[in-house]
Amino acid sequence: MKYIIFTGIFALLFIAEGFGQNTDLLNDSKPASTNIQSAQFPRITPDSKLIFRIKAPDAQKMQIDLGKKYDMNRENDGTWTVTTNPIVAGFHYYSVVVDGVSVCDPNSQTFYGMSRMASGIEIPEKGVDYYSQKNVPHGQIRQIRYYSNITKEWRRVFVYTPAGYDVNYATKYPVLYLQHGAGEDETGWANQGKVDMIIDNLIAEGKAKPMIVVMDRGTAISSNPVPAFAGTSPLAGQPRLRMFDFGTLNDVFVNELIPFIDKEFRTIPNRDNRAMTGLSMGGFQSFYITLNNLDKFAWIGGFSGSGQMQQGTEFSKLYNGVWSDISAFNKKVKLVYISTGSEESASMHKTVTDFRDAMKQAGVKYVFYESPGTSHEWLTWRRSLNQFAQLLFK
Repeated sequence: MKYIIFTGIFALLFIAEGFGQNTDLLNDSKPASTNIQSAQFPRITPDSKLIFRIKAPDAQKMQIDLGKKYDMNRENDGTWTVTTNPIVAGFHYYSVVVDGVSVCDPNSQTFYGMSRMASGIEIPEKGVDYYSQKNVPHGQIRQIRYYSNITKEWRRVFVYTPAGYDVNYATKYPVLYLQHGAGEDETGWANQGKVDMIIDNLIAEGKAKPMIVVMDRGTAISSNPVPAFAGTSPLAGQPRLRMFDFGTLNDVFVNELIPFIDKEFRTIPNRDNRAMTGLSMGGFQSFYITLNNLDKFAWIGGFSGSGQMQQGTEFSKLYNGVWSDISAFNKKVKLVYISTGSEESASMHKTVTDFRDAMKQAGVKYVFYESPGTSHEWLTWRRSLNQFAQLLFK
């Protein structure tokens, strides 16, 4: 396979000749912000169509896979091009399929998603700037490693500290634990989610309290796993698969991560100043960990993920009976927040809304948000974080 990345205005003028009647479309388009430095493709048109151009003269067939596959057209010089349908705003993973093999686009930055490194493209959302980089005081995202005696491995955690953290030495901060989804990792919120931009902007506008945000890996398996559904375990009920081993992740958070963060950072180490949320799998993890540890968390959230119903189990008996006394729960927990995209898959949307309906029927106080026009994607979750963060620690 051979690729040539065209850069610079002269290259753009040269390749425009090959677009014939589509030259105007090309001229009106702009390179995606997620392109590597100086790469002119992929490009985004004013109506959110995407233009791809890759030179691969030895390829027999090429496609762009954006969930929907688009066949690329071969030009005489071995360059392949395609223009997609309009794509919804936000961040999208994609692949180049070369003779049946999915690879990353050499013109694009790569992101860990879909359980592998993948290309990503950012399509601007018109009239919105809450996750844009602005001229406001900026916090930092720090990469830290710690050893887990539970999993017998080194773990990596990303920690956002707000602007002024290294100046205001006497100030202590509340903490939000923020989890990624299945097929992603602890880099997700920092890269795809733009968490620092969202929190920076909210703090600068006085809409959110300065906070520390902790982003850890959502996979953990004990070096001495217990059988699944062990009736004697207070955290039983989750299958012992690495990605969905919520019990061991709970142990890592409660016994290792939270004490580590409270030791290494200037936190306010009590439940009233500790929150947890996440997207998809991370949302289910957040409900699982917080509801089993209400002595440590007072703020609970889930984006495209929530609590989980169990067939044959009464709502009041879920999560070790945390809802056996609704009045006491509502007084103790300061926020229960769940969200979903209006265009989520039927099963995911139903999972979240069924749990919402169960809480409503039981009398649990909660906040529900449905992101209009978005599905299981980062725009749903950025919107949710933007809203959730404004409700915290007040």
